[in-house]
Amino acid sequence: MSLQRQASRFLVVGSTTVAIDMVVYTLLLWLGAAVMPAKATGFIAGTVFAYFANRMWTFGGARGGVQTVLRFLGVYFLALVINVALNNGVILLAGTGPWSMAAAFLIATGASACFNFVGMRHFAFSGARP
Repeated sequence: MSLQRQASRFLVVGSTTVAIDMVVYTLLLWLGAAVMPAKATGFIAGTVFAYFANRMWTFGGARGGVQTVLRFLGVYFLALVINVALNNGVILLAGTGPWSMAAAFLIATGASACFNFVGMRHFAFSGARP
């Protein structure tokens, strides 16, 4: 499958993943959770969806298997660290107002999405074709 087609599909899956992340994150904040655990939980909820959607659709039905799952989790773990660290870094610099919270979320999401695409394409699903 071409890079352009994979990137397009990744954006669709990623948009849905971000929506899941945002809904869970916002709900947990509304319920009184602290920022870091709320952000991590939102990210993890999106990760479950992203694994199956990217494996089956974005990267052409790549095999699952233990090695694929472990590679995917490795990429996503590093992306989680990037995501949570950037989110908190922006909040520390810009405060907790609505615009800075939104900016923190978008910056963290953008950086981790770029890392995820490269990591999934070249590491997690690269050798896992049916």
